[in-house]
Amino acid sequence: MSERPIVTFVCTGNAARSVMAATLLKDRLGEDGPIDVRSAGTLVLPNQPMSARTRAALDRHGLKDPWHRSRQLEEVDVELSSLILTMEPLHIQWMRRRLPSALPISGMLKRVVRELPLVGGSTLDERVAALSLAGREVEAWEEVIDPGSGQQPAFDTCIDELADLVDALIPGLLLN
Repeated sequence: MSERPIVTFVCTGNAARSVMAATLLKDRLGEDGPIDVRSAGTLVLPNQPMSARTRAALDRHGLKDPWHRSRQLEEVDVELSSLILTMEPLHIQWMRRRLPSALPISGMLKRVVRELPLVGGSTLDERVAALSLAGREVEAWEEVIDPGSGQQPAFDTCIDELADLVDALIPGLLLN
């Protein structure tokens, strides 16, 4: 069990967006940094490596995660995480059906980036609670488009967007 707060990024297959976001945040904070960073998916073929296009997109940013294997988001992830960051409305809908216990700590990445630095609380758990995520309706602007069925340029565009979002997320995560 980690003594550091855990942030879990979630996408559909845990092969592209969540992998890129988690790898970016780990790089920015360091493997042994103040946050334990993980990733998972809502509809996963377990234990698969990331896609070749995801790997190429990471390479463009000088990053690698050769040990990544896809994994399904589970109740244990909810119990351990301080914050779960999703990429599209379907992920929140999936949680409403399958893991409703995740809703108080689960939010769309873009919304959390925008709102987390604005809420009070000294710990990450307190700031996440102040966001009142469980009752939020997801809006169209919050989606990080899935590059999964696209070619390499779609993956490159996605990682560039995620890099900006991760950089903007860090101050809210580390606010003390």
